[in-house]
Amino acid sequence: MPSDLKRVTRALLSVSDKTGLVDFARALTERGVELVSTGGTQKTLAEAGLPVMDVSDLTGFPEMMDGRVKTLHPAVHGGLLGVRANPEHQAAMLAHGIAQIDLLVVNLYPFEATIAANRPYDDCIENIDIGGPAMIRAAAKNHGDVAVVVDGQDYAAVLDELATHDGALTRTLRRRLAQKAYARTAAYDAAISNWFAAELADPTPPFRALGGAIAEVLRYGENPHQTAAFYRTPEQRPGVSTARQVQGKQLSYNNINDTDAAYEAVAEFAPEKSAAIVIVKHANPCGVGEGATLREAYGKALRCDPVSAFGGIVAMNRTLDADAAKAIVEVFTEVIIAPDATDEAIAIVAAKKNLRLLLAGRLPDPRQGGLTLRTVAGGFLAQSRDNAVVDDMDLTVVTTRAPTERELADLRFAFRVAKHVKSNAIVYVKDGATVGFGAGQMSRVDSSRIAAWKAAEAAKAAGLPETLAKGSVVASDAFFPFADGLLAAADAGATAVIQPGGSMRDDEVIKAANEAGLAMVFTGHRHFRH
Repeated sequence: MPSDLKRVTRALLSVSDKTGLVDFARALTERGVELVSTGGTQKTLAEAGLPVMDVSDLTGFPEMMDGRVKTLHPAVHGGLLGVRANPEHQAAMLAHGIAQIDLLVVNLYPFEATIAANRPYDDCIENIDIGGPAMIRAAAKNHGDVAVVVDGQDYAAVLDELATHDGALTRTLRRRLAQKAYARTAAYDAAISNWFAAELADPTPPFRALGGAIAEVLRYGENPHQTAAFYRTPEQRPGVSTARQVQGKQLSYNNINDTDAAYEAVAEFAPEKSAAIVIVKHANPCGVGEGATLREAYGKALRCDPVSAFGGIVAMNRTLDADAAKAIVEVFTEVIIAPDATDEAIAIVAAKKNLRLLLAGRLPDPRQGGLTLRTVAGGFLAQSRDNAVVDDMDLTVVTTRAPTERELADLRFAFRVAKHVKSNAIVYVKDGATVGFGAGQMSRVDSSRIAAWKAAEAAKAAGLPETLAKGSVVASDAFFPFADGLLAAADAGATAVIQPGGSMRDDEVIKAANEAGLAMVFTGHRHFRH
């Protein structure tokens, strides 16, 4: 037998997820492989009529301490770690009666599922696997002789190679399985350590581990020359990662990023209060509207920037209905994401075969905490999610004139949206709809001028005689460092302003607002988004 092939004569199986287990074990038995197993796995195999040795017979010790101790024994770890070509290892195995284990099949206690279900603290602790990761790491280290399977999706590959190589496995497969094994235990430990940090309310633990399970390999990344994949984390926040794709092409890297931005933005609008639509292009909203129906909200969002909406992402806070679906499919759209959809709406969207329709089940909670991450050279930045919501803020009127009720409603709307626009962000809003955006500019005054220009262009597209910014309100994601950005908004026709405040020149800006007849409120909260 070639030196890179290793015959499988004994396998140890210990799994919490028993999907496909019996068929896999039966195929091993038919190849003459001796089976050793533990607890519930051993019971399942025995009930299926398969010959299987209990691990306690291998170790000479019973399971104890409620199953916490069963595989932590030299008879197990020696069988996994002993190097077959090392005479000293072989002598030690012979002297102590340790039989080699050639194949390890382990999937871990369902810790991630336990925390996702918000189980009590003690339940989470009991679902931390100890023996499993120890065996996995041992087998993976000794992959020169041992194969380790941590995912039932790999059963077929193992059986195929056993068939092809007369009961042996290749070094290539063993290495691939070892890499996957270490990644699995790393992701498992990451979930545990991050759960502990959250339980301890520690936002900056000395070590921060990251882990995720692959959802799909993507065609490419942000650009065609970049490789990419999508990974799911244990957080299970409603959105792209939890959504069911009803139809359409595979999502791209940019689709996923933009759809996430759109769904997070639309979640700022409570569905029991109004229907809301957010249209996103290149991670920035280009139209947001609310109304009595989704169709009304979509019309208001689309009017803001119908040019940018072409090829955009549409997110909504209510179940997609037929009326809204008919309007949306009239414009080329990449992705629609909603909590749910009616059968009639699904049928309407189906006419556009490439249009992706995602149903996420529910909206994310904009007040929920959690981590956001960004890589930098040599490391990554981790911060708590921006879960500040304008409805929870105490707005301070700082000008002579207070905003009217209509202005105040639009100001809150505008600040909700500004939270999701790249900084420097300026958002013009009128009657529950955005009418102009200035995003991602190096100076705030430029953002203000661009937003005013966008409002004028939207009016032209709608065949209206004057800019949509006339009579609007304006939100700024951060304070105005000078009065020029505010005055640009006043010149465009805005009548009220919402901003965080906190500039050294606040007095100058307030004075300018008073002289322009603007009403202005401070939130005390900034919404930078880079």
